[in-house]
Amino acid sequence: MKLKRLALFLLITISFNSFAQKDGYWDKERATTKEIIVSARDRITIKTEDLPVGTTEIVYRITLLDENQQMANSLVSVLKSIPDPTGVSQGSAGAVFLMSKISGDDTCTYALFTSAENAKKYIEDGKTDKACYAQEEPLSKDAKRLSLDKSSCLGQNVNTLWFGFHSKNWLLKQKVVVEVVPWVDTKLNRGWNQDNKNEIISLCKTSTMAQKMANSDDFCVCILDKIMKQYRYTEFQKLLAIEKNKVYKDFGNACYKDADISKNVFSDLRNQASVLIKQQKYNEAIPKLNTIINEGKATALDYSSIGYCYILTKQYEKALKFLQEGEKLDNTELLVKLNLAHLYLVSNNYGEAKTIYKKYQDQNVTDSISWKDKTKSDFTIFQKAGLPSKDFEKVLKLYN
Repeated sequence: MKLKRLALFLLITISFNSFAQKDGYWDKERATTKEIIVSARDRITIKTEDLPVGTTEIVYRITLLDENQQMANSLVSVLKSIPDPTGVSQGSAGAVFLMSKISGDDTCTYALFTSAENAKKYIEDGKTDKACYAQEEPLSKDAKRLSLDKSSCLGQNVNTLWFGFHSKNWLLKQKVVVEVVPWVDTKLNRGWNQDNKNEIISLCKTSTMAQKMANSDDFCVCILDKIMKQYRYTEFQKLLAIEKNKVYKDFGNACYKDADISKNVFSDLRNQASVLIKQQKYNEAIPKLNTIINEGKATALDYSSIGYCYILTKQYEKALKFLQEGEKLDNTELLVKLNLAHLYLVSNNYGEAKTIYKKYQDQNVTDSISWKDKTKSDFTIFQKAGLPSKDFEKVLKLYN
């Protein structure tokens, strides 16, 4: 039983670690390892190698050695056994684990800077007020893990660090070894930071496709995801303007056809058209309904709505065409039937209109609006719009 419990515990632990493990790598190729000599009571600075794009954490180790001492192992070799920064605690326990097993008798204080200007000022006056981190207590060795979310030493615009050292040996020079290993997030390594992403989103929202949508967030995020997957940021920036436009167009078309996004797009267009119809802006509603129809996503109600708009703008042939299409799509949709009756009526075909009006007069066009009430409200709108109204009363008498 104990063995089973132990096996279960190990399985859970391994599973947890595999899920918790960060997606990235220790970049040993761009690690910094420098050995310098600091004169007695002197201050110097050491510049690290350029931090790779996507650096979210660093681990550094500082070791002061006596003249004949050598490092037993490198920081890079220590980190080989640690799959990601979660294996290095932020506290003193992690520092002890990382620190060199040997060090000399000399001590120093040190500070970290994010600019050459501040590092130079430190050499001149020894002040650490501009430092992103300062170790004021003299020591012979130290190790720390710094992360993007907890330290001002790392940031979107920080590409290099400067270590400043102040020797506390008043008589003799001392040897300092500085080691810095960056942790690179695989996704961020492609160069897509928050500002870069916002740049793409902002451009997307000005596109013709996005302008058709009440909310284009999902559409633009879809385009962003495709661009990030296809290109590193630097690669995308090197594209010619005409090439970028093609990328936007191709990915835009792909995202536009995405089932969930297109569903939202066409829902937005319907809502916009409905609002415009209520505001009696029929000419503005027609293009939105046409977009739905041209994309092959129209329902019978869409055909009914555009037919209604064409009636009110006195484009009767177009109204007939679309209402007949709606009738083919759903022969039971009574709003299509009613608009057909209206069309026949205002285009001097009372006989055809009368047949339809009488046939469906006792039914509802929706779950809450009767055929008769809808006819009356439509006639009121038609009269205000100046449509031919000589037969309106004759139709209403049919219902009595």
